[in-house]
Amino acid sequence: MKSKNLKFDEINEGFTIKEAIEEAKRCLNCKNPACIKGCPIENNIPLFINQLSMGNMGAAIHIINEKSNLPAICGRVCPHEKQCVGHCVLNAKGMPINIGKLERFAADFDEDMGLIKERLPQKGRGKVAVIGSGPAGLTVAGDLAREGFNVVIYESQPEPGGVLMYGIPEYRLPKEVVKKEIKKIEALGVTFFTHTVIGKNITVDDIFEQGYDAVFIGSGTALPKALEIPGYMAKGIIQSSYFLRMVNLFNAGNIGREEVPVKTGETIGVIGCGNVGIDAARTALRMGASKVKIIYHRTEKEMSALKSEYEEAVKEGVEFLWNTNPKEFVTDDKNILRGIKAKTAKGEKKFTLDRILLAVGSRPANRIVSTTSGIEVDNAGYVITKEKPYGMTTRKGVFAGGDVVHTPQTVVLAMKEAKQVAKGIAQYIDAKKLLEE
Repeated sequence: MKSKNLKFDEINEGFTIKEAIEEAKRCLNCKNPACIKGCPIENNIPLFINQLSMGNMGAAIHIINEKSNLPAICGRVCPHEKQCVGHCVLNAKGMPINIGKLERFAADFDEDMGLIKERLPQKGRGKVAVIGSGPAGLTVAGDLAREGFNVVIYESQPEPGGVLMYGIPEYRLPKEVVKKEIKKIEALGVTFFTHTVIGKNITVDDIFEQGYDAVFIGSGTALPKALEIPGYMAKGIIQSSYFLRMVNLFNAGNIGREEVPVKTGETIGVIGCGNVGIDAARTALRMGASKVKIIYHRTEKEMSALKSEYEEAVKEGVEFLWNTNPKEFVTDDKNILRGIKAKTAKGEKKFTLDRILLAVGSRPANRIVSTTSGIEVDNAGYVITKEKPYGMTTRKGVFAGGDVVHTPQTVVLAMKEAKQVAKGIAQYIDAKKLLEE
């Protein structure tokens, strides 16, 4: 049954010190740790857990920081059940180590206690501009700053964080956690310029004229895809990404309740069953929707969403309509949405809905590419990059990574890609400086 008082407070509580140490003690410290193989950024999981088991909090976070610039975020939103936790040998007994929660504990402890940070090199190795402050941009910036590069991030939104700030609901990822992680990136010597749209306020050519050695494009996929079936232009069909962004702005006190496009008592349909779709469904309930139905053309086994997210959505009252393929949006004579017609296993069926949230994917915007010469994209609009130096586009000195290069993926997969691109940028600038000398 749906809770009558669903709130935006963080759902999953963190470990206490005692709980964290007890959990860390369960780690078998395997000779060939499968958990590391399951981690896209190859975090040294057994080593940081071993330090936690002895109460060495500073050592634990130092080990984590060697691979991750966003541990408090990854500890909360990474798909651990498919990655590190899913590879833990203790899965055989149904009792894997809660690696994500331990990472979150170490990161939160570090922040709360203000532990002494590592000494950083002087910023004389080169100057890099990063476009976008989502997971990819923050990772590139953090890695390069640690290696002695002067890094500036340009962000179009009022606050940095990208999808972390505007796309993931508060109950999964509190915005105060994101702000704290960004402050840690700032402490590495990274400068942020917000309210800056590349291609409008400033171009990539302008950036190079300011003396930058390289530019990284990590702008993500800003344009959501439409579901172009009859009636798709009806009033009442909204993109899930837009809805989630407006709710986050409302929760932050930046807009009024009337600007959030889901009203109290409405029956909502969500088309798509990835994590964004489930986030939108659960958020709609929290905003007062009376009923929420997720409409998916495949089966439960084929959904891309995490099983744990699905199970929590069911507990909260979200209804799932499997093998239901939308064929037409039903409208009235004023082109206002009234429902959908869909093909089901039992034939065509009509569902009455007040509003539909689309979660069927997204694609890159072309503002940056269209205002910059020499950057080639594929037929779908994704930026084409090279293997050597890793991540460089067809324009010399311009690199790209994350969702703008690949179809949208998870936070940690964007980080994995970004870490490789950061190495490519460093190699390129070092070679460039050497040739100039």
